Amino acid sequence: MGFFQRHKRQPEQSLVCSVVVVAAGSSARMGSDKIMAYIGGLPVIVRGLRAFQAASSVGEIVVVTREELVAHVARLCQDFGLTKVTKVIRGGTTRTHSARMGTLEVSRNAQVIAIHDGARPFVTVQLIEEAVAKALQIGAAAPAIPVKDTIKIAYDGLVKETPDRAALYAVQTPQVFESGLIRAALQQAIDDGVELTDDCAAVERLGMRVSLTTGDERNIKLTTPIDLLLGEHLLEEGAVT
Repeated sequence: MGFFQRHKRQPEQSLVCSVVVVAAGSSARMGSDKIMAYIGGLPVIVRGLRAFQAASSVGEIVVVTREELVAHVARLCQDFGLTKVTKVIRGGTTRTHSARMGTLEVSRNAQVIAIHDGARPFVTVQLIEEAVAKALQIGAAAPAIPVKDTIKIAYDGLVKETPDRAALYAVQTPQVFESGLIRAALQQAIDDGVELTDDCAAVERLGMRVSLTTGDERNIKLTTPIDLLLGEHLLEEGAVT
């Protein structure tokens, strides 16, 4: 079930980038619906969508959310003039299913598809454009930032290994891929019964290399209540808009 907000694109129209915004999670760790939470006077989902609306490479946006939020999100997109949002659809039982459903709804003429977490409201146009440009060159790209903390690999509370921190990165979204590649990779993961935490892992399973672009520490994912406090602080200090 979905909400079709805009007229269908003409078949001959070529798109550089179509965007799938995944916002169908349960928000269990937040304790309330994070994409509908207001931060700096705007709903979280709207704040993130504004950047994709402003990005010149983006031709359309499909939002994937929970069934009970489809109509509400669609109204928000209309109210805030998010004209690139062409569809708001119901998501699947897992993130991988939701991402796959979104990639099936975007235009077949898109050169690349970007998949973004709806709970990352501070994504910037620059971050989007850099990832899109790199994906157009090599087929798969994602923003990332170097890990600051020392990471331990442990089993049953016992440290097994301490990987070299210099080789570790925290990957963000949007993650951008050649259109056919990401559709096939997500379907393969579903067919294999593999549940993934990000979309890069789907194409990595197929042997595809992902290029990392420059991430942004302010491009935080709102997961717990303290993340909302951090987001409000970033807005108050003028670190994000």
